[in-house]
Amino acid sequence: MSGLVEIKSPSEWKSLLSSTSVVVADFYADWCGPCKMIAPHFQRLASQHSSPKKVAFAKVNVDSQPEVAKENRVSAMPTFKIFHNGTCVETIQGANPTALSEAVTKAVQLAGSGKSADGLFKTPGRTLGGGSPSAGSGFNYSGLLNLLVAFVGLYLVSLFSARNQKEDLAVKGRDIADWGLFS
Repeated sequence: MSGLVEIKSPSEWKSLLSSTSVVVADFYADWCGPCKMIAPHFQRLASQHSSPKKVAFAKVNVDSQPEVAKENRVSAMPTFKIFHNGTCVETIQGANPTALSEAVTKAVQLAGSGKSADGLFKTPGRTLGGGSPSAGSGFNYSGLLNLLVAFVGLYLVSLFSARNQKEDLAVKGRDIADWGLFS
């Protein structure tokens, strides 16, 4: 198979994976803006690198093929997955043309060499977003102490300023109780 293959059923997906050495799959949705933006780039890569029984490019609509999307743990669109002999060796989430081109170049080398994917794909994939905070970070006692000192300081300042204001008003002969400020 050469060119771009639109997957219409789970059986067609399984057949493609079993009959082709390397499959580059674009999991997309019709309503997805980034999917539409990167689609011409994916089409260009497919027309340049497709080779019967060696490298196939597939498009999987996650809305019409939810079983295939679920089976491949697709949670964001677009997601590109590269399969070698039926096993996923690379995942790219998001519309990143540079990362997609680099991964396809590696995949084409993999299909031509007949070697395993271990030497070419060393990362588990690219994921958008930051890393999670480390679990080993302990509690910050100095922050708590600083907060406590600031709270006590503000309390004392407000307490003494209210007393001084009460005394100043009493000296001037004003009745504070009439103002309703202090009881």
